[in-house]
Amino acid sequence: QVQLVESGGGLVQPGGSLRLSCAGSGFTMDSYNIGWFRQAPGKEREGISRISSADGKTYYADSVKGRFTISRDNAKNTVYLQMNSLKPEDTAVYYCAADERLFRLWVLKRPVYWGQGTQVTVSS
Repeated sequence: QVQLVESGGGLVQPGGSLRLSCAGSGFTMDSYNIGWFRQAPGKEREGISRISSADGKTYYADSVKGRFTISRDNAKNTVYLQMNSLKPEDTAVYYCAADERLFRLWVLKRPVYWGQGTQVTVSS
């Protein structure tokens, strides 16, 4: 059974850090493009970072560039999102997703696999 399971969310003060994990099971994650998305209440789901299966290239949305870092540990079949200098506007449910096709993952936002999401709340 294929699963993506996010963890690491929580409540953090502005300026703080969190590391989200996306653990895969039932498939080999390094063969897939992995994306991190987030959805705040009343807003559309937005892609914030991705890592390519082909060459490991990373991409960040302007809203998180310089503060978030995506990485993968193939031995653990896990992708991470290190989030630093968190702001209240980063509050959202964060999802990881996987697809062999980057277009389907990132442009269509219809990847073959979605995680269940983890809540991140940035508040004092």
